[in-house]
Amino acid sequence: MTAQKTISRLSIFALAIGLTIFSGQLGHAQEHHAVNLSSARGLPYNDGIVAGNTLYIAGQEGADDSDKLVAGGIAAETKAALENVQRVIKAAGFDLKDIVSVTVYLADIHEFGDMNQVYKNFLPDPKPTRATIQAAALVNNARVEISAIAVRQK
Repeated sequence: MTAQKTISRLSIFALAIGLTIFSGQLGHAQEHHAVNLSSARGLPYNDGIVAGNTLYIAGQEGADDSDKLVAGGIAAETKAALENVQRVIKAAGFDLKDIVSVTVYLADIHEFGDMNQVYKNFLPDPKPTRATIQAAALVNNARVEISAIAVRQK
């Protein structure tokens, strides 16, 4: 057998193994579904997406049930935003303790202390990882927006 035929047969064998592995992964692909509590707004996004055991939660403002920002400043908005995160969590069949990562967007980083006072009392221990950044502006002139990732424990 020539070296060229050996290489050709090995290439075909490697390709067959690769396709077998790839098709096996396709068979195990995780489906995902949307969690949408605010479809009345008609905006092109979902409040959450569940993919396998993971829930990705879109940024939630401190709005009430009528989609109006709550009055009372950063503390009140933070509480309402976290309650909205909790609504998405529950609608997806998850729990607050499943949250592993949070991103907090603040319109004014100087309000960090007031936001943090509410935040630290809302989420259970162990606290998730968190990034907090100041955004140039938030939708609806919100003071805070909070997104999160939750992983359901098996």
